[in-house]
Amino acid sequence: MKVVITNKIPQSAVDALKAEHDVVFYHDADDCITREACLEAVKGADAVVTLLTEKVDDEFLDACGDQLKVVANVAVGYNNIDVPACERRGVVATNTPKVLTETTADTAFGLMLMVTRRFGEGERVIRSRTPWQWGMFYLLGTGLQDKTLGIVGMGQIGIAMARRAKAFGMDIIYSDAYELDPAVAQELGARKVEMDELLETSDVVSLHCPLMDSTRHLIDAAALQKMKKTAYVVNSARGPIVDEAALVAALEAGEIAGAGLDVFEDEPAVHKGLLDRDDVVLLPHLGSATIETRTAMADLAAENVLAVLAGKAPVTPVTSH
Repeated sequence: MKVVITNKIPQSAVDALKAEHDVVFYHDADDCITREACLEAVKGADAVVTLLTEKVDDEFLDACGDQLKVVANVAVGYNNIDVPACERRGVVATNTPKVLTETTADTAFGLMLMVTRRFGEGERVIRSRTPWQWGMFYLLGTGLQDKTLGIVGMGQIGIAMARRAKAFGMDIIYSDAYELDPAVAQELGARKVEMDELLETSDVVSLHCPLMDSTRHLIDAAALQKMKKTAYVVNSARGPIVDEAALVAALEAGEIAGAGLDVFEDEPAVHKGLLDRDDVVLLPHLGSATIETRTAMADLAAENVLAVLAGKAPVTPVTSH
């Protein structure tokens, strides 16, 4: 059957697909495929392997044609896919959960360390060849021990983040629609609280929730005003969960101490008010960026394609309910 891969992925996944089907198009360049080229490429595909950079909507599905059976997203998030539109057409949508849990938690924890300890600022001093001298009060940061970490979205990545924080001596609270498994809650010493309490009492707020209508701009001006002036916000989930304009305003007003961001509202664009601030750490969406994790993600997407095209159930399907 015809398989289209819309952007560059690790070779092991490409080889697995080629072994059983015709990979009729593979965008192997380092830059992302244009929308026009993508719509042309997917024509007649039985399966499409997509990245977060591709918007899978009615236009995309129309371009593919009625024979399309599966769209395999190489990401745990799937806010780029109109899942109800896929379901109306009988197209299976899949994602790649669990394989990037630890890597993304590492990124979130790294952001927290960088912004609270001012590591980014220190590195820029050295690289800019700015004269400096050790001093008792030079680039003082904030320690994490005995501080409170508020986790918004206590799924697998949130739990992995909590385990790292517990090892650093932090207290864990969380906000989620569901209660943690009692054994996990006991292991972490984690306590579920309402969102307002989390914002008001956390020293660091770390976001690990999916992007939905209810979480878009979850961290807005009102939420930021509830946080401590000494608190930090970390976002390694999805950019639009944070209102970037409100974040800039809060930082300028001294309403919070800083932020660590791996994702942005309008990637690859970043709000210009964030770019020159030393109290913000900015990464270019590196959450899952290890060789091992990206390979595992692509391999899982290929497994999903091969399963569906063989008439079997997908390994990791996504649904609208």
